[in-house]
Amino acid sequence: MTNDFYCDEVLSGNTEVNKVLETDNVLAYHHTRPFYPVHIVAIPKKHIPSLIALKDHDNELLLELLGVIRKIAAMVTEEHGACRVITNIGEYQDSKHLHWHIVSGKPFG
Repeated sequence: MTNDFYCDEVLSGNTEVNKVLETDNVLAYHHTRPFYPVHIVAIPKKHIPSLIALKDHDNELLLELLGVIRKIAAMVTEEHGACRVITNIGEYQDSKHLHWHIVSGKPFG
C-alpha cells in the first residue's frame, strides 16, 4: 500500500465517487467519509505528494486545480454562506497525494 488513497482507489476507479467537477487534470468529488455537512475533495489527477512537493513545471496544473477549488468554494459559499479551503502537509496529511478539502458547517463528532 502506497498510502495514496487518491491514486490507489479514486483515480484507479476502485472506489466510486460522486463527482462535483472534473477537468482533464483535476477531479473534485464529495468526500467518501465526510467530516463536515458539506465536504468536497479536489485532487490533481497527476500524483503529487503534497503542496510543498510541487515543482515549477507543475504551475499550470496548480492554476487549474486552484480554478476548480475557486469555483467550488464559490458554489458552496453561495449555497451555505461560508466555506473553508484546507490542505494538510506532513503528519497531518493521511493520504500522501496533494488534495484540498472544501468544507462548510460544523465538523461531525
